[in-house]
Amino acid sequence: MEVIFMNRLSKLSGQHEEHAQLWIGEEEGAWHLGWSHYEEGDREDSIWYEGSSWEELLHIYRHQLAIRMSEGYRPLIQGLFHETDDLKLRSYGGQRLHCYSERYGNEELYADLCTWRRRRAASDRKAPYFIATNRLLRMISAFVPQTMDELMQLPGVGESKANEYGQEWMELTSGVERSTAFPLDWVQTVLSEDEYESWLYKQKEQKYKQELDKFTTRKQVLEGMKEGYTLEEIVTRSGLSRRELIELLETLDTEGYDTDSLLDAELAVMPEQEQEAVWSAYEELGDSFLKPVLHRVYGGDKPVSGNLEQVYERLRMIRIRFRRHVETERNAG
Repeated sequence: MEVIFMNRLSKLSGQHEEHAQLWIGEEEGAWHLGWSHYEEGDREDSIWYEGSSWEELLHIYRHQLAIRMSEGYRPLIQGLFHETDDLKLRSYGGQRLHCYSERYGNEELYADLCTWRRRRAASDRKAPYFIATNRLLRMISAFVPQTMDELMQLPGVGESKANEYGQEWMELTSGVERSTAFPLDWVQTVLSEDEYESWLYKQKEQKYKQELDKFTTRKQVLEGMKEGYTLEEIVTRSGLSRRELIELLETLDTEGYDTDSLLDAELAVMPEQEQEAVWSAYEELGDSFLKPVLHRVYGGDKPVSGNLEQVYERLRMIRIRFRRHVETERNAG
């Protein structure tokens, strides 16, 4: 095997330093990704990936590396995530406040703030994150602002949000004792660089885990389509809901993947006349919204070919073909 990349990492563990190597190799068209840990002269190898997909290797590389760096490992050669210093500096101050608030927040106050947000979201008929993000509630719980001026020193609180929710937040924080003060520049010295970096890589770990899961799910769907699995079989294989899978099929179709075999199998139970009526409705009404198409085809009657959820599934599947047809016609013209 030819090693094409290697980097040495180390971390302090008690009174001694631990060493490891991260490496990527290639052999007969196959990629290999691994981690070698050294302790008291012994070497322990862990293989993270073996296969032909460079893209899959990179997803696993980023996720596994973030895990090790959140544990305290630091590389001999910097830049393993290819991020520019300028990008990190732009959000450095806010990230440190977020880090401190997650590590040292008042959990009781945070729970009260979350309860308040649920009630306010219900009364305003808004999604909770439109009212306040978890990050903002964490910072309020950690720094306990007790005046509007203090509140507006927190990242994410502008004049509009302060005017709308500030007084209610102050009611929750007014009776809470705090041991810190505003302004918050003291956080820069209280929070150690190592503590901050470990937290930062924990955030990366979560981010790259989501990206890896998304890549793996997409791979499972593509493999299932290639093997001729049914929609239900792919749902079981991937863990997606039926709606999530059909929405992914829409994306895959626009990217040029062949979805016809799966669509044929699923639409085989739908009468051809009914499919033609749906197609005509898309031509007349457009394909942006499903509800007008549903009403045009079925009127006020309950569809006879299945329950409402099944009918919406079939509308989405026919829309995949309709949009592909429109795009083909546009390109041909």
